[in-house]
Amino acid sequence: MRKLVLVAMLALAGCQPQGQKEGAGAAATSSAAAANPQTDEQKTLYALGLSIGKSVSVFDMTPEELEFVKAGLTAQVKGEKPAVELETYGPKLQELARSRSTRRAEAEKEKSKKFLEEAAKEPGAVKTESGLVYKDITAGTGESPKASDVVKVHYKGTLPNGTEFDSSYKRGEPTQFPLQGVIKCWTEGVQKMKVGGKAKLVCPSDIAYGDRGAPPNIPGGAALVFEVELLEIVKPPEAPPAATPPATPPSAAEKK
Repeated sequence: MRKLVLVAMLALAGCQPQGQKEGAGAAATSSAAAANPQTDEQKTLYALGLSIGKSVSVFDMTPEELEFVKAGLTAQVKGEKPAVELETYGPKLQELARSRSTRRAEAEKEKSKKFLEEAAKEPGAVKTESGLVYKDITAGTGESPKASDVVKVHYKGTLPNGTEFDSSYKRGEPTQFPLQGVIKCWTEGVQKMKVGGKAKLVCPSDIAYGDRGAPPNIPGGAALVFEVELLEIVKPPEAPPAATPPATPPSAAEKK
C-alpha cells in the first residue's frame, strides 16, 4: 500500500496544473498506469519512487502524513509557491527523522519481546546472559572457534516474520570473516558451535543492529534469526622460516 502511495506521489508531480481539472475516470486510469509501468523510461521513474520511499521510510509516516509530502513534492516539481519556507522547516527534518526512528525502534523492540520469549522456550534452546537464544540444529564434531579466530560459514538471516534479508546460500558461496568484526550475537553464538555443526541464533536488537538497524532491510530495534553452518576455522598462513644470516667475516683486528 505504501509503495502505491509513493507511485501516486510521483504521478501527481507530473500531472496537469491545479487550474486544470481531470475527470475521475482519467485520474483512475493514470493511477492504474503508474502502478504498472511498461516502457523503460516509465520503469526508471517507478524506480525513482522506490528510491524516494527508501529515503523517507525513516519518518514512519501515516497515509495522512504522507499526503503533506506529496503536496510538497508536487509544489516543488511544478514550480508553485510553497506553503512553507524550506529554509525554516528544512533544518527540522533531521530532528524529526531521529525522533521517528527512535519511536519506530521502540515499537519494534516491544513487538519482538514475545518472539524472543517463544524462541527461548523451544526444546534445546539456551538463553544466555546477553539475551542471545542459541539452539543446535546439527551438532558439529570439530573444534570450537575463539573470538580471535577467522571462520568460514554458510548462513541465512531472517526477520521475526520470516522475511529473508541475507543469505550466503543464495550467493552461492560461503562467507569468511573475523569473529571480532561482526555483530555481538555472532561473536558470542558462533563460539558455541563446533566445525561441521549448524545452529540457530536468535538475536535481540541490543546485540544485533540496535536502534538504527541496517536500512532498508533491517528495521531499527528488530530481533534477528540466523541459521549458521560452521564450515571451517581458517588458520592463518604459516610464516616462512627465518633465513639464516650469512656468517660475518672476521675483522682485521680479529685476524691479528
